[in-house]
Amino acid sequence: MLDSADTTDRISEILEAHSGLEGPLLPILHAVQEAFGHVPQAAVPQIAKALNLSKAEVHGVVTFYHDFREAPAGRHVLKLCRAEACQAMGADRVAGAVKAALGIDWHETTPDGRVTLEPVFCLGLCACGPAAMVDGRLVGRCDEGIVAEVAK
Repeated sequence: MLDSADTTDRISEILEAHSGLEGPLLPILHAVQEAFGHVPQAAVPQIAKALNLSKAEVHGVVTFYHDFREAPAGRHVLKLCRAEACQAMGADRVAGAVKAALGIDWHETTPDGRVTLEPVFCLGLCACGPAAMVDGRLVGRCDEGIVAEVAK
């Protein structure tokens, strides 16, 4: 785990690497998340100051885009499609069973830090719904057994 000085230094490096870019906020946030696994709260004022934005503006972008996290994810990330095509193929049933099996809700991580559950809106597997993504790997025609995929 990085201490606050290491975090500040790493964020400074990221800001420097993106200086001169037009519209650098999203690339900076992606780089910060790649470096830390999430966007640390301590990064928000540092980014805001560097870009001459308010902390509220930076926070608003972090919370608007579902791919940014404010806390570290679990060892495995399970994303379940919530789009209409998948819903028509039973995604609500699968989601309910997964939430019950894991004991968590959307945007939560199991207490043991094993799995983070996230909703997504269309993974592009509409003909193979319901669809999921397990640690970046697409899974079509998933069912309640998808929980076993993240237990591996």
